[in-house]
Amino acid sequence: MTETDLIVRIAARGDGVTADGRHVAGGVPGDHVAADGTLVAGPNRATPVCRHFGKCGGCQLQHVSEAALADFVRERVAGALAGQQVTAGDVRPAHLSPPHSRRRAVLTAIKAGKQVAIGFNAAQSNQIVDMRECPLLAPELFALIAPIRNLLGLIAPQRRPVKVKLQRLDQGVELILEGVKAEGLDAAMALQDFAGAHALSRFAIDQGDGLEILWQPEPPTVCFGDIAVEVPPFAFLQATTAGEAALLGAVREAIGDAPAVADLFAGVGTFALSVQAGRKVYAAEGARDAIAALTGAANRARTLVATEHRDLFRRPLVPAELDRFGAVILDPPRAGAEEQVKQLAAAATPVIAYVSCNPASFARDAKLLVAGGYRLDWVQPVGQFRWSTHVELAARFSR
Repeated sequence: MTETDLIVRIAARGDGVTADGRHVAGGVPGDHVAADGTLVAGPNRATPVCRHFGKCGGCQLQHVSEAALADFVRERVAGALAGQQVTAGDVRPAHLSPPHSRRRAVLTAIKAGKQVAIGFNAAQSNQIVDMRECPLLAPELFALIAPIRNLLGLIAPQRRPVKVKLQRLDQGVELILEGVKAEGLDAAMALQDFAGAHALSRFAIDQGDGLEILWQPEPPTVCFGDIAVEVPPFAFLQATTAGEAALLGAVREAIGDAPAVADLFAGVGTFALSVQAGRKVYAAEGARDAIAALTGAANRARTLVATEHRDLFRRPLVPAELDRFGAVILDPPRAGAEEQVKQLAAAATPVIAYVSCNPASFARDAKLLVAGGYRLDWVQPVGQFRWSTHVELAARFSR
């Protein structure tokens, strides 16, 4: 074997890549490719911890050691920046969320005869891998999988997919089922009994004509700092509390003691409510139910958080508005925030804390900011979706 047969990195989709650029499924840095094409294991290979690995699309990298997994997360960010010719002062070591920490998940279920399969889709397939264990999900979520399977045996239509949305809130697990048919008194009673028996915080179904909340003993909340937000059904939250803490810590560090901060793409207030103590915060969000939840929480807590329902893709803040703030927090969806970033590049805002769930769109936006006179001081990569190729980050830009 030669050095060109050595696996030197993991590509964005999880394949190993040799020194001469060949992609090898299942390769890990340190492995060698033998003459017959088989892999000779190197020091960075790990034993997968789940029986479904290799079939289930929820994890792509369980065969990778902890150190190599952290390197992969960091290199995804560094590689995206290099591809846009953007230099960062520091790309920090990655933060990885631990096993059994995912507090939200979207699964698919399908009923065939009397059997119900529920789980993540198989890799690059619509086939469902029937979940019998899961090292990703928080224990409270996984404990509901078998009961949900039994419930769907009563209300799932034959051979039509049902979406199963699970999320842990302060009062317990929220469950939303989309694509079921719960007709008649017996079905209604079974659903109520299920929600009570499993102490759900909220139980809602969609039979094709909109979401119907069947069970909600009290308004479900999630706390940011000491402020409770009454969240709408399956509101967007960070995937793990550990990942949220890592991103929030980076944002706090980035904005420092700025007395006035804008939180753009604020959602239900993950960052705005967490950093508001001792400063004024303006929060803008395009989703009406999310900004309503944030506004209600901010008002009840009597904070100095001003909110606005605003589509930042169509109507980004312009320099005259941005220049009122000592720092801007930017947390856009996967597509990034190109229109808003163009306005920031023309503004005099001293600091930007950019939170991203897509290194590629982040690097594109970073190039625009650097061209506008910002420095990329540091980037904190975060692997919330453990054993996945999905990478997140928080970064600090300054003038």
